[in-house]
Amino acid sequence: MERMTMKTYAVKHKLSLFNVVKMIKSGQLKSETVEENGKEVTYILGQNRLSRSESKNSTSEISMSNKELQTLVLSLQEEVVRLRHEMDSLKMSIGLTK
Repeated sequence: MERMTMKTYAVKHKLSLFNVVKMIKSGQLKSETVEENGKEVTYILGQNRLSRSESKNSTSEISMSNKELQTLVLSLQEEVVRLRHEMDSLKMSIGLTK
């Protein structure tokens, strides 16, 4: 496997070092920490992110959540229509509407 430092990875992929650290901590990148010259150095293993297979799963989860959101929006729109009719009938009963 190819190893590169976090800084090298950030420069190669045009990312900030902060974002690379976040990706390592979230598990999107494989990494290993090695002690060199009394300092801990973190290396990124391989070039590809781990989330390729995970991204397929996450897109299906996203599409499922979009479907769920659409059903929720439809139910809310139906409730708004029902409440507007109820408001109109209440206004008519107290004489606010002509």
